Amino acid sequence: MGREEHIVIVGASAAGSTIAQTLRREGFAGALTVIGDEPHLPYDRPPLSKQGLLGTWPPDRTRFGASTAYAEQGIDLKLDARADRLDLDARQVYLATGEEVGYDRLVIATGVQPIQPFQQERVHVLRTLDDAVALRESLLQASAVVVIGAGFLGSETAAAARQLGCDVTLVDVAQAPMARQLGAEVGWMVADLHAANGVRMVGGTAVRAVHAGAVELADGSQLKADVVLVAVGSKPATAWLEGSGLPLGDGVLCDEAPEEVRAVGDVARWTSRRFGLSLRLEHRTNATEQAVWTARDLLAASKEPFDSIPYFWTDQYDAKIQVYGVIPPDARLVITQGSPAARRFVAQYRSGGRVTAVLGWNMPRETRRERASLTEI
Repeated sequence: MGREEHIVIVGASAAGSTIAQTLRREGFAGALTVIGDEPHLPYDRPPLSKQGLLGTWPPDRTRFGASTAYAEQGIDLKLDARADRLDLDARQVYLATGEEVGYDRLVIATGVQPIQPFQQERVHVLRTLDDAVALRESLLQASAVVVIGAGFLGSETAAAARQLGCDVTLVDVAQAPMARQLGAEVGWMVADLHAANGVRMVGGTAVRAVHAGAVELADGSQLKADVVLVAVGSKPATAWLEGSGLPLGDGVLCDEAPEEVRAVGDVARWTSRRFGLSLRLEHRTNATEQAVWTARDLLAASKEPFDSIPYFWTDQYDAKIQVYGVIPPDARLVITQGSPAARRFVAQYRSGGRVTAVLGWNMPRETRRERASLTEI
């Protein structure tokens, strides 16, 4: 690429910020614009549901670098600027402010948006820094908290709320927390962890409605709630791309996108040769790895397709749970080290004669070593 080229990155979180920093670090001298729809400098999201809610980190500790770093690197950082529309033929991004931003190459890193079926006072979602600040303020004044959705975000928030002294109930349509992400067997271990810390788990039921001071379940029963967090999932932030001609389908379909357009992070869907699957991962590590690869690919420095091993983790109470790989619904869990009873173990997920994932519970070094057991298709 030459000095005259202009790369525009829409999305200023982990993926977008990493691409911009990597491009500059590895020699791109052309124009570089990063567009973010929040007023804050780019920041890291995983700490929001942990250190952010607990108050052990101030909000500015989550930032990716100082406020002067972008200008010093010649990066035009446009904040509080939402992308409204894309014109592929004209190579223009149209912002809600009325501004038009032309590009030679475009990177889409807009992430996801939380699903919120109950939009009313004291009902929270947790995606942004402002969300985390507002939720923490509510938790500090609450006695009874109901968390709807027991995936990663819901389970972590329930743990944080309990550590802040709240009476917490965790509700999910699945019987056990994180069963969809980790399988039922580990899900029940997570349920035991929450129960041991005083969280009430209500599984196998949906929420019918949220009222002032209460959450109504599908059977008509009610749970007292001063504060409600809804963590029932998210959807790719692609509404602004509809009608553009860009291939969409639960994210931006990277395999079918034109050469001048890339997608990275939570919004990107691509085919993994390693696992033989179409993947869209909402994992922090994937956002960074994919961003670094994409920046190098834009600089014609990548030799192989992006196909790293997915990695994610969650911290709840005294438990650090880490996973490498992909967990199919039919996977069988096999303990290889340690003991679940001691809350220190490593396990493999096996499916179709292959080891597709490795999980560690409070055994990080051993889990990293066992990553080598993952087999390719």
